[in-house]
Amino acid sequence: MDRANVPAADKWNVEALYTTLDDWKKDFTKAQGSPEAPHWPELASFKGRLKEGPKVILQAAEVMIDLERRLSKLYTYAHLRHDEDVGNDTYKEAYLRITGLLHDFRQEICWFEPELLALSSDQLQNLLEARELQPYRFYLEKIIRFKPHTLDADKEELLASASLALDATERAFGAFNNADVKFAPVADSKGNLHELTHGKYSVYMRSQDRELRKNAFLNLHRSFASYENTLCELIQGQVQKNCFYMKARKFPSCLEAALFPHNIDKAVYMNLIATVRKNLPVLHRYMEFRKEALKVDELHLYDMSVPLVGDVEIKMEFDQAAQFIVDSMAPLGSGYQKDLEKGLFHDRWVDRYENQRKRSGAYSSGCFDSMPYILMNYYGDFNNIMTLSHEAGHSMHSFNAWKHQPYHDASYPIFVAEVASTFNEELTLRHFLDALQDPQKRAYLINQGLEGVRNTFFRQVMFAEFELKIHEFAEKGIPLTPLLLKTEYRKLVADYFGPTVKLDAEVEMEWARIPHFYYNFYVYQYATGISAAHALVELVLKKGSEKYLKFLSSGGSRFPLDLLEIAGIDMRTPSAIEATIAHFAALTEELKKSLLKPSEKSVVAV
Repeated sequence: MDRANVPAADKWNVEALYTTLDDWKKDFTKAQGSPEAPHWPELASFKGRLKEGPKVILQAAEVMIDLERRLSKLYTYAHLRHDEDVGNDTYKEAYLRITGLLHDFRQEICWFEPELLALSSDQLQNLLEARELQPYRFYLEKIIRFKPHTLDADKEELLASASLALDATERAFGAFNNADVKFAPVADSKGNLHELTHGKYSVYMRSQDRELRKNAFLNLHRSFASYENTLCELIQGQVQKNCFYMKARKFPSCLEAALFPHNIDKAVYMNLIATVRKNLPVLHRYMEFRKEALKVDELHLYDMSVPLVGDVEIKMEFDQAAQFIVDSMAPLGSGYQKDLEKGLFHDRWVDRYENQRKRSGAYSSGCFDSMPYILMNYYGDFNNIMTLSHEAGHSMHSFNAWKHQPYHDASYPIFVAEVASTFNEELTLRHFLDALQDPQKRAYLINQGLEGVRNTFFRQVMFAEFELKIHEFAEKGIPLTPLLLKTEYRKLVADYFGPTVKLDAEVEMEWARIPHFYYNFYVYQYATGISAAHALVELVLKKGSEKYLKFLSSGGSRFPLDLLEIAGIDMRTPSAIEATIAHFAALTEELKKSLLKPSEKSVVAV
């Protein structure tokens, strides 16, 4: 369908930001300041003056934050309009204009933090105690923490100028992975050939045709293996970049450098790996069960994603799914439910369906001065329903943070972002299980829950351990050769999946196709996020939602571990990790009991 023919009720309400593009252009003209640098003379006027004390720092921060807030609103409108039709040149131009202006803004505020950190430690401590700066205390504290890891102005400028070159490995991998690498067609059990792409690979891995799964797995990894030396150099370049920044900023390790910005203790990362390793027999028992359920002589990695329960569909129209999700949030209270219902049905947070040239996938977006916005390409299956629940979790997190926090304390970090979204998914899944009594349908849902934990928790911890290993090798001066990378990765796969799984040689190259290894210790947050979410669901069901709602309302006003403590859990201990593993074990046992032989196809419309 062409975008112009989509009914207004099915579109997100971008007009609430700006009624027309002309209104956006007028606001853009006001915000862009002077046509020549410095674009914002009022901001530049504070440069070199921060040493004058709290009053000047307050004025500078307020000007800077106010401008950032205005630009954020302009960006939100442009990027939403661009994504609803990526081929619309008018909105593409608006998007490029605001991204260019944001680049200029970042360039013109880059002096602020180094100049602030050039003050003495005593002066900085006095700033944190200054009465007029108390509304910005945490904002300043996050900056001041970096003083021991900040260089003098000339060296900081040199580091900044080197960033483009140092990021080349990530860009090169992206170009290779997204555009250059090609895969041979794959045959199914009947000899029919199928095109293999990254997107179709995940579809084939869920196919009931085992020959198609096998050939897709082997072909994809063999393609990466044919470039193993190039891919080895790319990942080594990425690790060397992280080591360079670690040394330049005087951190004891790459891991600690990556965790420092959000004040995450190294013990959180190490406890995650240690706790999972201690409990790997739980995953191994699931592998034994999967082999038995699939009735295969050997269980391979290409047997991991095929559903154990086939021939069950869960279908819902959008309004039905949205109401089902609202109903599933009952443990969070009527206030939360009313806000979510109003957003999904009346305020038009969601751009619901696919149209020509609309961006694929799903996300939650918005800004401090807007409602949350959810991009969907909804077509009604179970995964779509859960995706809508996931994005609604993000949106309600933002909605509450924007409502209760000032602009500079509202944005929450990635470490806690996935908690709220996964929390909502878990409540929705449990609501499904409460609503369905048919054993086959319940088994399907339990299987979905198991695979969610396996992929988001166990698999990501394995990735996190590999990422830690290769950085530790580099820190010790050990070269990352193809043989070393393949050997270490195979060892990890063998440890995590256990003796039941037969490892094909091609698995040794899986590391080469994981883009997250270029994101600098990112993947562990998926595992901590799902663990925190599962622990919080249990806590809310037992003790009520007051603490959890306070967590949502706290936005980014504290460091992530402190935010989760508000909700009632301590991620510095292994308890949430252990609870997730226990939950996985319980689901495995429940699926064993409820799994039946495939029946005739049934369509679920709850």
